[in-house]
Amino acid sequence: MDQNVLRGLLEAVAKGEESVDDALTSLRTLPFEDIGFATLDHHRSLRWGFPEVIYCAGKTPAQVADIASRLAKRGPRLLATRATSAHYVAARERIPDLNYSPLSRCIWLDRAPEIARRKGLVFVAAGTSDLPVLEEAALTSDLMGHTPLRIIDVGVAGLHRLMPHVPTLQSANVVVVFAGMEGALASVVGGLTDAPVIAVPTSVGYGASFGGLAALLAMLNSCASGVAVVNVDNGFGAGFMAALINNRITSTEKTK
Repeated sequence: MDQNVLRGLLEAVAKGEESVDDALTSLRTLPFEDIGFATLDHHRSLRWGFPEVIYCAGKTPAQVADIASRLAKRGPRLLATRATSAHYVAARERIPDLNYSPLSRCIWLDRAPEIARRKGLVFVAAGTSDLPVLEEAALTSDLMGHTPLRIIDVGVAGLHRLMPHVPTLQSANVVVVFAGMEGALASVVGGLTDAPVIAVPTSVGYGASFGGLAALLAMLNSCASGVAVVNVDNGFGAGFMAALINNRITSTEKTK
């Protein structure tokens, strides 16, 4: 339940459109809801401005469907990451207007798409193979109210492809870089912009990349200032962090 839903509930009670008992039932599980195999944090939207996100890996389709249906009743947005088509099919039986993105492996719901999206985010992918992680981040930030600009396939094997985008990088509020292999692109971008750079190592690469570990270590050892690193393939974490930073920047700009 986010602030708008809570406000609407209180206004409905004040107008006599909702009974006190019905409102009490809705509020009774506001902090959390224990459903046996999971404890849902319905208070997270009020604390973070975004509802609890479902991590589908390791969960059965039935479990994802049950969690998703309960979260969807509490707010206009829903996000589930690392989802399979089986997770989606099961959840869609409970939530007919649910969406699924095979590329990002995300299930999502947005019943308030008219919200004005904030600009300032630039997402850079070293290669096309990094797109699944980038799209997970992009969907996350979009649901949080931001429109990321994408720059794709500009890795260091052909660095001249990045140069036309330098003005865009330098005008960004936050840049997120997705790279596997040796992960060098994050350091390059960090040296071209004064915006904070969030580096996302991906598991793209041959054997010695160790599933993204090589890129992770390279990014952690970046000599470029202003580069922070999230875990391997953690597009959700990067998109969430980028949105939080951009929220603060754009909110400050509006008050000037």
